[in-house]
Amino acid sequence: MSKATLLLAALLLFPLHSLALERISPEGAPITVYQTDEEFAFVKEMLEMAIIGQGLVITSTLQISDLYQRAAADLGHPESYYERAEAFEFCSIRVSFLMSAADLGNLAVCPLTIAFYQPSGESHVHISYRKQALLGDAAEAEAALHQLLDGIVREALE
Repeated sequence: MSKATLLLAALLLFPLHSLALERISPEGAPITVYQTDEEFAFVKEMLEMAIIGQGLVITSTLQISDLYQRAAADLGHPESYYERAEAFEFCSIRVSFLMSAADLGNLAVCPLTIAFYQPSGESHVHISYRKQALLGDAAEAEAALHQLLDGIVREALE
């Protein structure tokens, strides 16, 4: 099934469905974290559709909980802090140009990442992304970057 078909199906199935999304990180924190009661698979699908809906391409899906489970014993940590944890990597060329115009070193910010995870023993799913501090005269680029990331999360789950 194509991604466009998935997006259309979600819009038809959930047009009036109001999803609960609560910000749980303090204002001004370097990482923005939201929490929802929705199922992990649903959150993943809705985030994917919101990213694609912005005309962006997900370049990688990081299987973070799998990595933790493989490495936990070797590092002396609990099996995992997460029931499930993944992250989408993607880039916005529009925002990338704004960042590079402020300072070429801002290229290090790409790709952008939105993580989504269910902590062990919890039913909530969390969605998080980094607030980037950029080099140079980057107020416009920082605002565009925050608007893009926060907009994707809100579009997906509100």
